[in-house]
Amino acid sequence: MEYRHLGRSGLIISEIAYGNWLTHGSQVEEEAATACVRAALDAGITTFDTADVYAGTRAESVLGRALEGERREGLEILTKVFWPTGPGHNDRGLSRKHIMESIDNSLRRLRTDHVDLYQAHRFDVSTPLEETMEAFADVVRAGKAHYIGVSEWTADQIRRGHALARELRVPLVSSQPQYSMLYRVIESEVIPACEELGIGQIVWSPIAQGVLTGKYLPGEQPPAGSRATDDKGGADMIGRFLRDEVLERVARLRPLADEAGLSLAQLAVAWVLRQSGVSAAIVGASRPEQVTENAKAAGVRLDGELLARIDEIIAPVAVTDPLKTHEMTPAHRP
Repeated sequence: MEYRHLGRSGLIISEIAYGNWLTHGSQVEEEAATACVRAALDAGITTFDTADVYAGTRAESVLGRALEGERREGLEILTKVFWPTGPGHNDRGLSRKHIMESIDNSLRRLRTDHVDLYQAHRFDVSTPLEETMEAFADVVRAGKAHYIGVSEWTADQIRRGHALARELRVPLVSSQPQYSMLYRVIESEVIPACEELGIGQIVWSPIAQGVLTGKYLPGEQPPAGSRATDDKGGADMIGRFLRDEVLERVARLRPLADEAGLSLAQLAVAWVLRQSGVSAAIVGASRPEQVTENAKAAGVRLDGELLARIDEIIAPVAVTDPLKTHEMTPAHRP
């Protein structure tokens, strides 16, 4: 495993992070989830990402139990707040009330007295940004989080949040966007803004929900038990990539991966890590061997010729529109 600073902060994280969206507390039994966490630790992964909303709050609890007994100072635990975690009209969003209550609930489930990074899971257009940032500042000053970050904010939202964070003298150090060979919406605006501000990217779905493993084939039904057949949220996310045009181009990457001595998944993870603005790539798993294999992408350096060949194949089907960066509307409110 290799390690990088998170943006221009002093925090060092593993360049492969382990995430438990759609797995812990949902797709896999706790014993298998714990085995995946053990495999991550054995691979040198120290950075673990979750969120209060994952599996209806169960994912945080599973991760907390799986990490119990580990040296806390040797881990970087990341979680998020925004999406509904209860039936009440204040059980969602980035109001002061929801943030202050959510951090305490997350800490209880994670069995720790602090998280290393507390992230706004989306931008809340229904709450004044000043209120949100002041609440995050109080979380940091209370010692419940060391740093703050955002997820799926636009470049303009990140600039506004960062300016307030500087006024409040709290470290907003990260952005967590979706990023892969097939989904590049952050390249034109978000990454340049973040590099200017010293904010690092912790990217999710670097394997495009499994499409970049090559297991989905053009003209064929998705394999049984795969993400594309999951009725708990996975199938909705992956659908955009399951067009034959996309799958045919992914298949054309396999000889390139073979030449580099990598699996397709390792090639995909190494591809996002080649981006200077990326501090870490989040990988998930339902089996420990998946963690072990994906972690081997750490430290891989792809040469310019290989990158050019990848781009020639994939660029025509890649999503690049910066307007597709998630910007929430007041619809998340009751």
